[in-house]
Amino acid sequence: MTTASAAPAPTAFLKGHGTENDFVIVPDPDNALDLPAPVVARLCDRRAGIGGDGLLHVVRSAAHPDARTMAGAAEWFMDYRNADGSVAEMCGNGVRVFARYLQHAGLVSEGELDIATRGGVKRVHLDKNGDVTVSMGRAVLPEGDVTVSVGDRSWPARNVNMGNPHAVAFVKDLTHAGSLFTPPPFSPATAYPQGVNVEFVVDRGPRHVAMRVHERGAAETRSCGTGACAVAVAAARRDGADPTVTGVPVTYTVDVLGGRLMITERPDGTVEMTGPAVIVAEGHIEPSWLAEIENPAA
Repeated sequence: MTTASAAPAPTAFLKGHGTENDFVIVPDPDNALDLPAPVVARLCDRRAGIGGDGLLHVVRSAAHPDARTMAGAAEWFMDYRNADGSVAEMCGNGVRVFARYLQHAGLVSEGELDIATRGGVKRVHLDKNGDVTVSMGRAVLPEGDVTVSVGDRSWPARNVNMGNPHAVAFVKDLTHAGSLFTPPPFSPATAYPQGVNVEFVVDRGPRHVAMRVHERGAAETRSCGTGACAVAVAAARRDGADPTVTGVPVTYTVDVLGGRLMITERPDGTVEMTGPAVIVAEGHIEPSWLAEIENPAA
């Protein structure tokens, strides 16, 4: 008599968003799951999967080779993937949702915590009012002219790096950005050898802007946290407000399609982002469906 082998355990997931930048969340503290690009892409597929702008793989820093050196500073590592399955350095809205998940799971409480990312360790504050503030580090503004285009229109863009690359273009009307389904062309090609997130920005009032964004590996999204930070820094430099020079913090309100973010740059150059983060659902991934993706029929 043989004993049937146990069926594979279903994989838990959650769904969350920050200003409607939405994510599939996969808790995996011991880094036991294999998440190759095709699996991530299918999970993020809005018709054939769960749907999301990206995937947050929740792993203890000590268990992941990309984060072990940060384990002494941050217990948890945000192993972030774009919707196409590619690995990304950082995601500002993702960090807020990641922190909200840790709170939702009872792993952290209100107050301060550090989260490891491929863009470094980020300090997060879980506010009592439900907002999450993330210290995004300092912006880097590489020198050199950059141009982005949509159709027959072209604009100069500010090159801003927030742990991931951004090209920020100020336009007269957000409709000029087009559909943003495909990546807007940029030049020179050497400016962004790994691709770039492109933000199109209009003014709404004093220190108040609105943006649309094409996120690298995800097309247009409802929000981009690092993009909002890059936009605020670019707007401050355009407006002659550099806190590292004036010694005075500067705050910009940044409207995204999915809501509003508040971005503050401090005199030491640190950029802080404040906004909501919501867990909306949780469930399990059907093992047989997952196996079909991992082992497609020949």
